[in-house]
Amino acid sequence: MPSRRRDAAPPHQPDRIPRTVLLASPRSLCAGVERAVQIVDQALEVYGAPVYVRKQIVHNAHVVAALQSRGALFVDELDEVPVGATVVFSAHGVSPAVREAADGRGLRAIDATCPLVSKVHTEAARAAARGDTIILIGHAGHEEVEGTLGHAPGRTVLVADTADIAALQVPDPDRVSYLTQTTLALDETAEAITAITARFPAATGPGAEDICYATTNRQNAVAAVAAEADLVLVVGSANSSNSIRLVELAHRHGTEAHLIDDAAGIRPEWLHGAGTIGVSAGASAPHHLVQQVIDRLAALAPITVSERQVATENVRFALPRQLRPDDDSTDPDQPDRAEQGS
Repeated sequence: MPSRRRDAAPPHQPDRIPRTVLLASPRSLCAGVERAVQIVDQALEVYGAPVYVRKQIVHNAHVVAALQSRGALFVDELDEVPVGATVVFSAHGVSPAVREAADGRGLRAIDATCPLVSKVHTEAARAAARGDTIILIGHAGHEEVEGTLGHAPGRTVLVADTADIAALQVPDPDRVSYLTQTTLALDETAEAITAITARFPAATGPGAEDICYATTNRQNAVAAVAAEADLVLVVGSANSSNSIRLVELAHRHGTEAHLIDDAAGIRPEWLHGAGTIGVSAGASAPHHLVQQVIDRLAALAPITVSERQVATENVRFALPRQLRPDDDSTDPDQPDRAEQGS
């Protein structure tokens, strides 16, 4: 659906009309991101700097910069980490081969994989053990996808859309499972799953959907504000999959939308004629960045702020065991997930 058109603005000259700012809720950090950041902070406290982090701990430039200032060193591959050092695996997860490489280098490895991503890894391993071909819906090159592919190498095929599915050939159409990247758009993923089950009627999916609660809630909240707004601003970095999906979702609702790293990314000409502005943030964007956007909008024109809440989140994930040695209350046979729901 094309975006609703507003009159073009004179370059760099926003109008000063009073505006309504609609805050999408939930927005900003999810439990998996909060856990990952806390893991790096706790590792720095327990083991001292430097603590190495393989890839970006989460896809947000501000989070990465803040951790770097406290002594975290971000690397692309494990061969950049000194033998015997402490390394944290990012929230997006890694393949078993990466874990084995860390063991081989004598690294103290701390796993910050989001438990909801770990769930997908477990599903992939189980499907492979059954002898299924696994169709993974996701984006090539994304770190989460790379990690999931590594849990069932040789048995997983990656598809991005219905065109990929239409061209897909599998060894046994009666032994097919499908999984998804956790940060995809709900509507587009539903289309892909429909195409898979139409092509392979015996295909089975996970017991519970792979798209995480935070992605679902943030997309539903953006849909709610996009229905009322002339413009939607989404706070998030350009490599954040879930943030990009929020912008695309607003566009599909016919509303102009832009992804910004922070308040400095707001272009005044976007605001011309926009009486109602929706504001959200991806699951890896810190809360204070949203407040800075509100402050910036208030500096440009009088605003009234209201909230559109579609869900309440109460999810908490426990830290890895090596960072909570005094916690005797957790059953060692239970997963690190403390609570899941919304």
